[in-house]
Amino acid sequence: MTGNKAIKSAMESMMFTWGEPLEAKMAADVFNITKEEAYECFKELQAEYEQEGRGIVIREVNKAFQFVTREENADYVRRLCTPVKAKKLSQSALEVLAIIAYKQPVTKGEMEAIRGIKCDRVVEGLMNKNLIEEVGRSSAIGRPILYGTTDTFLKNFGFTSLKELPDIEDIESVINDDIEAEPSGDEQDPVSAGQMTIEF
Repeated sequence: MTGNKAIKSAMESMMFTWGEPLEAKMAADVFNITKEEAYECFKELQAEYEQEGRGIVIREVNKAFQFVTREENADYVRRLCTPVKAKKLSQSALEVLAIIAYKQPVTKGEMEAIRGIKCDRVVEGLMNKNLIEEVGRSSAIGRPILYGTTDTFLKNFGFTSLKELPDIEDIESVINDDIEAEPSGDEQDPVSAGQMTIEF
């Protein structure tokens, strides 16, 4: 593709300025090229950064691309920056998030049928953290809301797409073995008694 070097240079500037993951389609519209051509340029640029071992790398999230710091440099970045306040997910939040991730799109009623307990507050907490979102309406009676995970979920858990989700047995092992059981009921803040820590 002609002008490839110039396009990739511009893509670097765009990613730096945009902050959020930059979709291939959005870049394609800017350069008046096809989405496939834009995606190819992003992948070439991503490979160049990786091959040169730069401190900044390009991460793909659902066909969108974003600058992030190299994982091996995390300790140095932490020493420089004020630590980000950790936000913890409770066992209830992890369970609901796992159900949504693997069953999406899924209604709140379906989540509650699997867990055997109401999850209104947990869902609200996950929505507030932008880990899940409304993705439509079910055709069932009453047309309940369908929920799915967000790109923020993918970024915070280190996935580029839902295809990279681990086997459900591994998730159950993490929840059962590494997390202390919390009191039953749905009145607990889904963050306050968190068992797994992730940084936003």
